[in-house]
Amino acid sequence: MQAAGKLMKVFLTRRIPPEGMKILSAAGVCEVSLWDSDEPVPREELLKGVQGAHGLLCLLSDKIDAEVLDAAGPNLKVISTLSVGFDHMALDEIKKRGIRVGYTPDVLTDATAELTVALLLATARRLPEGVEEVKNGGWSSWKPLWLCGYGLSGSTVGVIGLGRIGMAIAQRLKPFGVKKLLYSGRTAKAHAAEVNGEFVPLDTLVSESDFIVVSCSLTPETQGLCDKAFFSKMKKTAVFVNSSRGAVVNQEDLYEALTTGQIAAAGLDVTTPEPLPTNHPLLTLKNCVVLPHIGSATYSTRGIMAALSARNLLGGLQGTDMPSELNY
Repeated sequence: MQAAGKLMKVFLTRRIPPEGMKILSAAGVCEVSLWDSDEPVPREELLKGVQGAHGLLCLLSDKIDAEVLDAAGPNLKVISTLSVGFDHMALDEIKKRGIRVGYTPDVLTDATAELTVALLLATARRLPEGVEEVKNGGWSSWKPLWLCGYGLSGSTVGVIGLGRIGMAIAQRLKPFGVKKLLYSGRTAKAHAAEVNGEFVPLDTLVSESDFIVVSCSLTPETQGLCDKAFFSKMKKTAVFVNSSRGAVVNQEDLYEALTTGQIAAAGLDVTTPEPLPTNHPLLTLKNCVVLPHIGSATYSTRGIMAALSARNLLGGLQGTDMPSELNY
């Protein structure tokens, strides 16, 4: 604990939910400065803001590299990210300097799984198209095949990455009458038995699934995993959904698969880059539903994430246990 007048400097790269701010204020050990906006901090402001900081609370949109660490200087003890992902941080550089890292896993699992199921249903049952038809006068008389999509009952669902979020998605999809649940990843998972999940090679999952859900983490192995060869093995009636990381998908190859009828439809909550430019070819397609990375966007989840990131930050500042420390 620092003595009065020796408060540790902390820089926040964005406004965060009040649950987090209250915890930092009540602790009485740090002097908080922040980029007081809902928009990302400009690079030059980030480099200025971290100078002399003991702690940094950042978001997924902030690139934390050697330049930022050098600007912060030797005081920096802890980086707390308001995210479950950490591919925005140069972990090798951070490790070299002995800086601890906190993140927010688990707490956003349910919200992200719910959103993924909603996105899958919206894409498969063509909900955005339906809404648009109501608004633009396209809704006339009932037609037998108008706006028909694909249902989950009796289907085969493939989940790529049956971790916390992948498992939560599978648990929510099973009650829809899914006949078979396949999954792929580095290893078979004991918990897969809860959803009768069958561990199969990726090629088998891709060729047999009616719905493919990507929920793996971004690694050198998964970067660009969903490419032309991947989509060419999918059923022409299959629906592809990604709520993991945008870079897992080759978007040019996805566009080609969607426009040539190689696959039926795609739903994305993550893209490369983010935000996706409004003139991006994928946004011209009716069979592609793109959301603005809102997987964890419930009021309660974001509040819990803010509180956890604040506690992680305080743990790092005070040299005590962090509730969710990244071991890297």
